[in-house]
Amino acid sequence: MESTITIRGQHLVECHICQEPVSFFCRRCGVNLCDSCVPVHLRMKSKTGHIVVNYGSGDYDDTCTCDSHPQNECCVYCQTCDVPICMVCVLNKHKSHEMFELSKKIEEMIEIITRENERLQKYKYELEKILDHTIQRLPSLSKIYQQKKDEVTSRGEELHRHIEKNVKLLHQELDDMQKEHESLLQEQKKELEEILRKVDEMKTTTTKLKNSQNVLEMKKCMIENQETPSEITQYSFPVFCEAKIDDNSFKSYFGYNVKIQEKRISLSKVIFYDNEISSPKILEVPKVITTIDTEFPAREKYNSRLYDIAVIDVNRVCMGGESKELKAFDFLGNLHATVPITAQGMYLTVYNKQVVCSVRRNINSVYRVADDKAIHTMFTTGEWEPYGITSTMSNELLVCLRKDDLSKIVRYNSTGTVLQEIQYNSQGQPLYGKTNYVTENINGDIIVTDWKKNAVTAVDRLGIFRFSYSGRGNEFDVCAVTTDPAGHVIVTDSAGNKIHMLDRNGTFLRYIIPEGGIKEPRAVCFVGDGEMFVGEQKTGIAKRIKYLEK
Repeated sequence: MESTITIRGQHLVECHICQEPVSFFCRRCGVNLCDSCVPVHLRMKSKTGHIVVNYGSGDYDDTCTCDSHPQNECCVYCQTCDVPICMVCVLNKHKSHEMFELSKKIEEMIEIITRENERLQKYKYELEKILDHTIQRLPSLSKIYQQKKDEVTSRGEELHRHIEKNVKLLHQELDDMQKEHESLLQEQKKELEEILRKVDEMKTTTTKLKNSQNVLEMKKCMIENQETPSEITQYSFPVFCEAKIDDNSFKSYFGYNVKIQEKRISLSKVIFYDNEISSPKILEVPKVITTIDTEFPAREKYNSRLYDIAVIDVNRVCMGGESKELKAFDFLGNLHATVPITAQGMYLTVYNKQVVCSVRRNINSVYRVADDKAIHTMFTTGEWEPYGITSTMSNELLVCLRKDDLSKIVRYNSTGTVLQEIQYNSQGQPLYGKTNYVTENINGDIIVTDWKKNAVTAVDRLGIFRFSYSGRGNEFDVCAVTTDPAGHVIVTDSAGNKIHMLDRNGTFLRYIIPEGGIKEPRAVCFVGDGEMFVGEQKTGIAKRIKYLEK
């Protein structure tokens, strides 16, 4: 703090250390300095450093002057009034207020400014990445929209094929009806002609008998009570019943375009995520804590049994395999419950403390298992078949969907409303071949195993490509994927009998191979306390593995 009143522009200003005439000013600390005290001041510790400028230079104009006494520089900060003040104010109206040195306030404000600037730089980096993604997508718009037009054309051609097939069918029906109609009329013609012939014969006979006196002949030819047809069958022509088509009913059958929708996706988890999270130590030889024989039957063609695992709570885990039921075990391997479902439990997750599974085979639905063990449909996925499924930090669901040769990731809320679709990269090329398992990392990345590409593909929360991993060496058969709280990406490799561990940027770290090994691993999920459950797909055995130190 200055020992005298500092009057800007006058030589009465004194050094705050030795009271000598000043030549310099420290902008960071807000103090005056003489020539000899500048080195002393620069050696003093400061969180924000020092900026010493010439007292008479233009840079000195950045100093703070008192609002009440413009001719004076501020040297104290009044905490009570939340304003900088000069020494005159200190001795007068702010005398009883709480105050501290202006330099401390400046240091505090510079820390805030620096921190905010760092946050904005991270924000800038993310926005630049999004801008780059947007710029790259612009040239691909025509290609993507042409793909959509091709889908409409394909749908039209499909309907044309159905129409042509139906026209041929109706023509054939008319041809068959014409033959039948002709046959019926020919038969009716014969019957009528026979009746008319008999009538003509009777007329001839009666004419002869009129002139005859032969009573015996007359008795033989009694015309009374002769059988005559009381009714005649008429055959109508077929009628083509033209079905009425209005625009709305036709759109609902043919298909329609969903207009461009704005979907707000939070950037906070991406932008303000701290990249420096300490990773726990990985055990050199991971330990098998528990071994559970799920006793699922073997699939006849592939001999596979165990497909997916999801942790329900701190002591229960749900498993799905080659049977129409889910099994809940405790961590020691005791079977607690068996829940019947409509198909094999191939893809599971836990959402709002309930087990959720996806079901295909013309059902194309996402089910949840209620507390009463009943199965309830959450939503359907239309023509797209659901595969891998996972819950997110934002309390949503990510689902792998496939249709024909197309694959995508869709984000849903609990009612089945589509919040986001991820299908193409910045150039309009498909991101995925065959999406299978999906998980979300702590930085918001969406990580998918792709069985067609035999790779792991990661995009950020906005769907912008981050990295791809295709194993090490030739023997790699990607299966499932999960992440842990340290951001490790854990991938099961069935052919290599290994578990691959990557960092959050897709860089290989090491293999996780427990004592006794692991045989054709598929299902995987993080448990907690540095443990994971891994399922051997052909033995049906699930192993609880300790791989991180506490």
